[in-house]
Amino acid sequence: MSAVPGGRSPAFSGLPGERVLEEAAGARQRCGNGGGSVPGTLLCTDRRLAFLPGQAPGSRGLIHSEGEVALPCIHKLVAASSFAKPKVLTAASTLKFIPEELAVFCRDFRLLRFSFPENGLAPQAFRVANAIAQAREAAAWLGDTAEGHDGWSCPSEAPPEEEEEEEEEEEGLSTTLLFESLRDWEKELQRLGAAGWRVSAVNERFDMAPSLPRYLWVPSGLLDHDLKRTFAHFQERRVPRLCWRHPAGGDLLRAASFHPASEPGSEDVRCLEALLLGDRGPCVLADVAELPTLADIQLAHLRLRELCLPGAVAEEKWLSALEATHWLDHVRTCLRKAVEVASLLAGKRCSVVLQEPSDRDLNCLLASLVQLLGDPHARSLPGFQSLVQREWVAAGHPFPRRLGLLCRDTPREEAPVFLLFLDCTWQLLWQFPADFGFTEAFLLALHDSSFSPYFSTFRFSCQRQRGHSSMPWLSSQTYRPMGGWQDPGGHRGSPRTCTFPPVWAWGQRYTRQQQEQFQNPLAPPTPAESPAPGTRGRLAPSVAGLAEELQLLQDRLHAWNMQRPH
Repeated sequence: MSAVPGGRSPAFSGLPGERVLEEAAGARQRCGNGGGSVPGTLLCTDRRLAFLPGQAPGSRGLIHSEGEVALPCIHKLVAASSFAKPKVLTAASTLKFIPEELAVFCRDFRLLRFSFPENGLAPQAFRVANAIAQAREAAAWLGDTAEGHDGWSCPSEAPPEEEEEEEEEEEGLSTTLLFESLRDWEKELQRLGAAGWRVSAVNERFDMAPSLPRYLWVPSGLLDHDLKRTFAHFQERRVPRLCWRHPAGGDLLRAASFHPASEPGSEDVRCLEALLLGDRGPCVLADVAELPTLADIQLAHLRLRELCLPGAVAEEKWLSALEATHWLDHVRTCLRKAVEVASLLAGKRCSVVLQEPSDRDLNCLLASLVQLLGDPHARSLPGFQSLVQREWVAAGHPFPRRLGLLCRDTPREEAPVFLLFLDCTWQLLWQFPADFGFTEAFLLALHDSSFSPYFSTFRFSCQRQRGHSSMPWLSSQTYRPMGGWQDPGGHRGSPRTCTFPPVWAWGQRYTRQQQEQFQNPLAPPTPAESPAPGTRGRLAPSVAGLAEELQLLQDRLHAWNMQRPH
């Protein structure tokens, strides 16, 4: 940790190599809309903006705090003064007044306000405001920077020694399948009872399809030699593979669109037929044309985020403004399509292939919703976490691009598809609360965590990038929120790599009491295996009356601050 300007070195425990650029001791953070404020120190580092209560920086740096935001998560920075108009700050802008207040608009719906009392803070306020604007523009997210490392990677310098703390078992993580090993894929395939399918390691080195996971579920009768003939005929070489086996016998597959230049020969056609049809009977192709486009999702989310700002619209016009965002329309459309696919799998004992041009966005959402409707295990907390790992993380959803957290000179392809999925899940949870093993507090924690750069789950766009991120620079250290970077014992002879924990390591950010809020006490016991064929375990949400059953978003947004674990 480098010293701040002026030669003072605050006792701020940050990430290895994190540099404090500017600080303003004596700043105050406004608390909600009540007008109260908390004194403390506002820090700008090359990684984040952090407010530490108290007159001096604290000795511990948390990776989850309501007064902290990663620089890529800052959507807009506004400086205000009683002598000038509010100004939106960018790296290219020139601040011509001393700010009395800074408003930080975050991509995760938070609005942070910091004020600078007239007690000699004028130079600090000016410097810290400019530092945040500059650092925000320079911040890069290690998502699509391929093999190399950037400002978010672990540096080569060793962190300061930290006090050893007792390692607590991560209950949620220990029962969550990360789908990084062959064993996880085999275990889940066995749970599904998917006879006629096997785990293929044809992509173990990512040479067949860089954005696909190492292991794929493919028909047992299709040899890897024949499977290799099919990759070239699909966009991004993302071939059809099994997602889920319905208890009634129907198979759910997902794939990218056919490559426009594809001209399969007779042998290729035979292999494609074996991959898509096999001995499973009829096969239905379900494309995502009915679902909202990425541009639709992004526009609706931007409108929704603006609507949630204080004073954005008069109270009597709030509901009509909410309807005009079309966000709930997109939720309704996705749920309706998922019900349609689930009904096909349950009623006709046929295979359904979800096809999307890239197979990395709406296929993730639709495949996950179908499994939530039909598989009780997916509605348990560890089952849901495993579902996200398989259908989003391992499947190659480009989290950094879709959440808009890449560096500025990277082409923007922002569209929060994952957040739309979380809202769809919340609607199902609200309709069937006794069928889910987790709560709204869990979904909210997952929503907030998706904007944090400290977890491997959302830092990368595919398994290949996650594998390249573990480079032999440091000892095997893991970031602990209460103790900084620590080196677990017993691994002196192992390769030295720097790893970031998955988001499911909830104990690194939440206490046991807070994690208890994630568990639904009314939930049924977690099923050990898929239910027998029939309707048992299936959800049948009311689609016709979904508009009336969607709880007003106004009430939920109002309660969010109360439900966030503190």
